[in-house]
Amino acid sequence: MKMFRQRMLTTLILISTSSLTACNAQTDAVNPASKSAPETPSSKPSSGLVNQTYKLTNVAQFNEPWAIASLKDGRLLVTERKGKLQLFDPKTRQQVEVKGIPKVAYGGQGGLGDIALHPQFEQNHQIYISYAEAGPGGYGAVVARGELDLSGAQKPQLKNLKIIWKQVPKVQGQGHYAHRLLFGADGKLWISSGERQKFDPAQDMQSNLGKILRLNDDGMPAAGNPFMNQGEIAKQVWSLGQRNPLGIAFDPKGKLWVVEMGPKGGDELNLIVKGENYGYPLVSNGDHYDGKDIPDHHTRPEFKAPEISWTPVISPSSLIFYKGNQFPAWKNKALIGGLSSEAIVVVDTETKPVREVQRLAMKQRIRGLVEAQDGSIWVLEDGKNAKLVKMTAK
Repeated sequence: MKMFRQRMLTTLILISTSSLTACNAQTDAVNPASKSAPETPSSKPSSGLVNQTYKLTNVAQFNEPWAIASLKDGRLLVTERKGKLQLFDPKTRQQVEVKGIPKVAYGGQGGLGDIALHPQFEQNHQIYISYAEAGPGGYGAVVARGELDLSGAQKPQLKNLKIIWKQVPKVQGQGHYAHRLLFGADGKLWISSGERQKFDPAQDMQSNLGKILRLNDDGMPAAGNPFMNQGEIAKQVWSLGQRNPLGIAFDPKGKLWVVEMGPKGGDELNLIVKGENYGYPLVSNGDHYDGKDIPDHHTRPEFKAPEISWTPVISPSSLIFYKGNQFPAWKNKALIGGLSSEAIVVVDTETKPVREVQRLAMKQRIRGLVEAQDGSIWVLEDGKNAKLVKMTAK
């Protein structure tokens, strides 16, 4: 009966969207559907679907890009996993490497990761990068802050770089770094920290793996965090029980959302609430890759369940909330980049329950998304010779 229900769910999803197989970015194994329909809202088709049209234009090409950020003048900063930061001008199509990037631990899912501008970037020129580094015990993600010097048009460089945060502890293997960066309206720095495929650290308050973290812009724990009395590491933590949170964004109402890869099934979109435990690895709407069952969220109501989960998975890589006007049907909705799904998944987070309302078949693994000043969307593909694509109204 469980298998019959799963086949029915899979058939419905395939009719409404596209065929998925599933896998993580580099080291997660193939991830077929493994559970019956999850207790939390799923991607089953429902009323309220949208059919926003769009057109795509190839603009540039990068080598294993991972993240993208937009400057006020329209130029883009693109990270490449092997340790290069590229400054790209869409007007001239000129691409220049930014010097001053430190050595990164490239391999598996490791390398140069996310990039974020300080809220006062126009005044202080500070940017933040995340990357994997090697050290005692293995590997771990770090976040560093530096000054982006664009005064020499052909020789941009990152100066006075300083590491302000590290994953603790370093562990063997190079999976599930997550290390997405985001600044909130209050100027606080948010970091999504993966559990590094080690499971238990997500529930260990002496580790910052498998957590969502809230820091000051200098990397120190922010006042008002919920676990200030549980040790120095715990002071960083806003929420725990996360697996591999690869997308993090605020919605137009200021609520924080995180999309994360599940194990064998059960990718999640979570509304992040101060002090909440999201249950991994004790609960999940997926299973372990060796076939061992993980109890579903509904069996442990003390853990916060996802607002929506996907089995078959979408392999989420990134998350934005669209705020522009070029695509009215997506206004205020979440757009999730998909790797194995080769899609952009549009989710309405204002409905009860939260639901997927459109899936764009991109025919390429999607690594990053950013909204441009004119309301168009920059779409960054994944892998070698990956394209930067501009999505505009049709």
